[in-house]
Amino acid sequence: MNASRNIGVVAAAATLLAAAPLSAIFQSWTWLIESIIAVAVVAGVAALTRLARAPLWGQVLGMLAGLVLALTWLFPSGTELLAFLPTPGTLAHFSDLIAGSGQDMRSYGVEVPDTDPLLFITVLGVGGVAVLVDVLAVGLRRPALAGLPMLAIYSVPVAVYVDSVPAVPFVVGAAGYLWLLVTDNVDRVRRFGRRFTGDGRDVDVWEASPLASAGRRLAVIGVALAVVLPLAVPGMTGGLLDSISRGPGNGTGNGTGSGGTSGRIDLFASLAGQLNQSQVFDMVKVTTTEENPFYLRYAVADELRPAGFLARSPSGRPANRDLPDPADRAGRGVQRTTYRATVEVTKSLSMALMPVYAEPVRTEDLSSNWLYDPNQQIVFSNRENSRGRKYSFDYVRSTYTPAVLRAAPPLPADHPVRRQMTATPERVPEVDELVKGLVQGKRTDYDRVLAIYQHFSADNGFKYRLSTESGSSGQDIVNFLTNKVGYCQQYAAGMAWLVRASGIPARVAFGFTNGSNRDGDTFTLTNLNLHAWTEVFFDGVGWVPFDATPAYGVPGSTRSAWAPDTDAPEPSTPGAGVTGTPTDPGASAGPAGPDNADREIDEGFSAGGTTPGDQPPVWPWWAAGLLALLALLAVPALRRLALRRRRGGRTTNATVAATVVEDGAEPGFRAVVVGADANRARADAHAAWAELLDTLVDFRVPVDRTETPRATADRLVRDTLDDDAAVESARLLGRAEERARYARDPLTGERLSSALRVVRGALAARADRRTRLVAAVLPPSVLLRWRTALADASSRMVALTGRTRYHLLRWNPRRLLADRAAR
Repeated sequence: MNASRNIGVVAAAATLLAAAPLSAIFQSWTWLIESIIAVAVVAGVAALTRLARAPLWGQVLGMLAGLVLALTWLFPSGTELLAFLPTPGTLAHFSDLIAGSGQDMRSYGVEVPDTDPLLFITVLGVGGVAVLVDVLAVGLRRPALAGLPMLAIYSVPVAVYVDSVPAVPFVVGAAGYLWLLVTDNVDRVRRFGRRFTGDGRDVDVWEASPLASAGRRLAVIGVALAVVLPLAVPGMTGGLLDSISRGPGNGTGNGTGSGGTSGRIDLFASLAGQLNQSQVFDMVKVTTTEENPFYLRYAVADELRPAGFLARSPSGRPANRDLPDPADRAGRGVQRTTYRATVEVTKSLSMALMPVYAEPVRTEDLSSNWLYDPNQQIVFSNRENSRGRKYSFDYVRSTYTPAVLRAAPPLPADHPVRRQMTATPERVPEVDELVKGLVQGKRTDYDRVLAIYQHFSADNGFKYRLSTESGSSGQDIVNFLTNKVGYCQQYAAGMAWLVRASGIPARVAFGFTNGSNRDGDTFTLTNLNLHAWTEVFFDGVGWVPFDATPAYGVPGSTRSAWAPDTDAPEPSTPGAGVTGTPTDPGASAGPAGPDNADREIDEGFSAGGTTPGDQPPVWPWWAAGLLALLALLAVPALRRLALRRRRGGRTTNATVAATVVEDGAEPGFRAVVVGADANRARADAHAAWAELLDTLVDFRVPVDRTETPRATADRLVRDTLDDDAAVESARLLGRAEERARYARDPLTGERLSSALRVVRGALAARADRRTRLVAAVLPPSVLLRWRTALADASSRMVALTGRTRYHLLRWNPRRLLADRAAR
């Protein structure tokens, strides 16, 4: 009968394998080391509670307590007892870490640094899933249901990752789940008796069952099909193999490409994550006939929720057809000029949105899968992504004077744009009071917007910094307006919220600034040129951009006559066009340039505001993990060595016994008779034989437990040994065990330990290097013995549980009522 595997250990390992997709979120592997520690503690406590025969609820409480102790040791607050016993201060610290994780998740995109709040919430989630998987797989023996919490881990990177999660972590997680299912089924089949091969014969310990091999092949084929099949189905994306920073799309198209959505993406998290990248890489190259173009845009967020602005699902018609002409709705005084641009997207930018300048009127080199939403003024797709594409388009550049915007009439209250783009989730008293003071006495919409725009200036205490500051208000908008520290997404969303609160339509746009890398009429835009700004709607004019972010913090920032740089030492020269920033690379060349002195890119979004240089080193964790792994790997070898020494002490010459007898011939004379101790000799022979069988298992020599000792020795001599000394030693060991089992007097006076060494040496000389290494480091005999012991213990526990359940069912109310009715 084959021994079953420890399902609890496999459940813990499967949980860690299912967490593999989290590697796509973090910059380093600290999360994995801490998760291994937490899961190991949970699995260890689960094994101890089951060993103590605790009920299932006791096992759950024990695992939760172990998880709390692990979290206390990994994330101490400084008030713990004995470094791992939590106190009320520890629980308060945990609450702060959870709150800080929410702040980090809102303000930082992948790949994230090792901040304590994010690490805490990750380890807490993985540890909690480990508890659920252990309960389902081991406690309830429902390993298939354990896939649900494991899937919950996988859904996290799928939901927040800017690019789609790679295929390798998915395969690793699927392998862990399949491993858990196979382990449970092997244990169930094992309880039936001998393994079945299909032809009615038994299976050796080291021979794979054809049924098991077929199952493994089917599992591998299934996982491969799950990864590859989406690539072969028309209309479907590659799923895991596509690096598309988009949502799943709702597929509402009508088949002609005139509908559909591109799904939701976390634009703010994506923007923050790219701005905080330590590596600078090209994303877009654009060539335009416009001398000083405005920002290249790709998305808008126009739905305001309590947590901030969200991107609505766009809808439109094919972008390769005639697009709406913005001149049809142009008001008086609006100057519109047509330009042409060619965009080349690099492999570093992959999303379901296509970067274009505002108000495109014609596109080239785009298929009908790309749609244009005239309301959001974006190009999107449900089936393709922008990675590596090159396309051209004509667009209209609108310019205005402050007088033209000031002459724009207010939108009627029932206008669709005003009803939709002025909606706020709730009235915030702090925002309403601030807006009331800013717009007081302003007669036109433009003057109200300009007053709000000018509020976000250095004169009012606002500073540009890539690390935000938390507050106590519980609302991000109030915290930003109070702390006055943030970067483009805070400035853009803050201004749009205030403009909406004043009754004027506003939204947040996303795209690229002009950057500082310009070669003639070609701009090379990097991840550090990603930007967000505010757009305000004026009747008869359309959507007008306002960039409230300080120009010194944005490489390639562009200002206009209607929205001048409020922090400039001298007012900008009025005119009808726009004023571009200097194109000298030294002026604002990215995070190292002087324009970015206050950006603090390396500071990141850690709750404590520490830089990576201030964070504790990771190498002690790696060293501790390596030592723990080496110690764990050494346990089987040490166990085998101890067992061999214990048996070797018994397999020397059989112990003699001295017996004192009275001699009847001479009174008072006592004779000492020396003889062999039969019981000790039998024990020595059994120990020597057990050691021989374990040695055979270690060197992968087939063992048949049903054979007699002599038959086993003869087969060993016939099939394996060819050395005379080894042959004689094997026959001696077989003869000693045979005499110990069946004869009245066991074999005595032979050095069985010497015979064992000879046979072991002959088997080692015959085996290959890999077999000798495995026999020394991970002795198969020890692993087999452990699996058998665990299987027997599990069988006893299952039997005990069944008997307990039977006795409890005797007192089931339904059964008692049925018995009473029968009487």
